[in-house]
Amino acid sequence: MRHSYVLLLSLFFLACSNDQGQRNPYLQEIGFRFEINLNLPLYSPLTNPGSPVYIGTQGVGIRGVYVMNTGFAYRAFEASCPNHSPNSCSTTELNGQTAVCGCEGFEYSLFNGLQFSPPDDGERYFNMLEYRATQSGNVVVISN
Repeated sequence: MRHSYVLLLSLFFLACSNDQGQRNPYLQEIGFRFEINLNLPLYSPLTNPGSPVYIGTQGVGIRGVYVMNTGFAYRAFEASCPNHSPNSCSTTELNGQTAVCGCEGFEYSLFNGLQFSPPDDGERYFNMLEYRATQSGNVVVISN
């Protein structure tokens, strides 16, 4: 009887995987909080779904943050390319609703942070690092 408890307990711990996706080794974890007032002209594009805004304020993300109104919620993504350490070419550029890395031309959707067409070379590629985005009235708070 005791062996069945040990077996059951072992199966329980094996079934509870801690794999929530591998943490991106290229981008460090930083803490910040930034409030976006949607009444300000600088952020007015965010009142329309599909119009991203780049926030390059010092201390907001590693290389800045892209914020996007997806029509259902606000999403915020790190502007540093997620597939190598920050360097001179790793700040992505905004191209419509896509972020493009100048180092190797990788493209990422600002609706969901996913990389378009990752190479099929057996290497591990990361999607954009997402930050928390919450809305309260006319204020969107981006934080990590």
